[in-house]
Amino acid sequence: MGKKSISRNYFYNMLYEILALILPIITTPYLARTLGAESIGIYSYTLSIATYFILFGTLGIALYGQREIAYVQDNKKKRSLIFWEVFLLKVCTMLISTMIYFVSFCLNGQYRIYFTILLIELLTQTLDIIWFFRGIEEFKKTAIRNLIVKILFVICIFIFVKNSGDLVKYIFIVTLANLFGNVTLWLYLPKFINKIKIKELNLKKHLKPVIMLFIPQIAVQIYNILDKTMIGYIVDNKSEVGFYEQTTKITSILTTFVTSLGLVMVPRMASTFAKGDKEQLKKYMYNSFRFVFFLALPVVAGVIIVSDRFVPVFFGEGYDSIKTLIKILSPIILFIGMTNILGTQYLLPVKKQKEYTISVIIGAIINFSLNLIFIPKMLSVGASITTIIAEVSVLIVQAFFIRKEFKFFEIMKLSLKNLIATLIMIIGIIWINFIDINIYIALAVQISLGIFIYGITLLVLKDEFIKMILEKFKDKLKILSVVYRLVWKEG
Repeated sequence: MGKKSISRNYFYNMLYEILALILPIITTPYLARTLGAESIGIYSYTLSIATYFILFGTLGIALYGQREIAYVQDNKKKRSLIFWEVFLLKVCTMLISTMIYFVSFCLNGQYRIYFTILLIELLTQTLDIIWFFRGIEEFKKTAIRNLIVKILFVICIFIFVKNSGDLVKYIFIVTLANLFGNVTLWLYLPKFINKIKIKELNLKKHLKPVIMLFIPQIAVQIYNILDKTMIGYIVDNKSEVGFYEQTTKITSILTTFVTSLGLVMVPRMASTFAKGDKEQLKKYMYNSFRFVFFLALPVVAGVIIVSDRFVPVFFGEGYDSIKTLIKILSPIILFIGMTNILGTQYLLPVKKQKEYTISVIIGAIINFSLNLIFIPKMLSVGASITTIIAEVSVLIVQAFFIRKEFKFFEIMKLSLKNLIATLIMIIGIIWINFIDINIYIALAVQISLGIFIYGITLLVLKDEFIKMILEKFKDKLKILSVVYRLVWKEG
């Protein structure tokens, strides 16, 4: 198989991830007004419980499988063997997890009907083979599949979900859409793998490395999902879970822009490491950081500035609490972008699982401990503060582990021009907050003006990442070619 273009794979993977998360932009305002905060809170709470069983059932198989397939992506025989071994191992573990989940939550309890419907989600995760296509760097197929599924999903939401009593319908639509999407990927599979004889399979050899990846994933989920579980368990008012859920939807959408490059880079980093090319690894790392700083810094600043106007426009009445939550949580976009590079893009592909595990376990312990203190007193605000502290802790620990290979100060220097441009952008748009004008006009002006000021400032500063973008597309778009010559050739 020939090497796929990183930029092309990034586009398709970003398309996949954005389409998976773009739904909230289309459906969240509608669902916020029809289902209401309490119903959304119930869904978020029950899904968080089901996610633990999905986590235990899938172990670390998705990340492990993607990495192992990447190591042998050019050998059809080897990748076929690894695929069937890893997939069948997941089937066995998911079967055990699903049985425990069913007995524990589907037979009785206040929310048993919702837990029962979520059995479909466990089946969906069992059949998920996206990790294989990411391992062979075939991101286009997952993106196209996602586009079709999400369009159908949105149509069904608007047809069938009409009021707060339609929560059951909503969960059915979500789970069946995900199942349909994962099943369709199997249609592409025969082209990329061969049939394997049962006697050739050795599932046991994968168990130990999978468990080694499973441990850090548990820790990651503790500070990604446990917040919602703990809010739902500690606080009687499920609306608090709803506020937190809606806030994390927004930050997740924006984080996707920043981390989409990461999933593209994992198989490339693994393949480069297998060849022993340390210089190329370093180049990939620095380019990833340039990308994160380029996007994350202005996005974080912009979200904080426009949040007071954005929340009522997007969610409607009754969601004022999200204004505070989104200001607190928005820096997570930058921190996750950085830990994604250090952990997922570097430590895991170069087989430093121990260091990665330690970092996320420390973050999980901090998250859980502070949640016990902050949530009872500060509700969803406490959970938001705790999440930020936990992610920063992970970043500090991972930076410590890579200190010999990469100087963290050198990495942070890459953000200097982006930081300057962001500060100028803030000055250029914050004054609009103090003007009494139409809320829609204010948002449109702030967003468009912010993008313009940020882009122009980086051009003036001759930012390296902007230069890379212009070099990539200057032959395709005439206006970019002119800008490139003016700034870099004649400047």
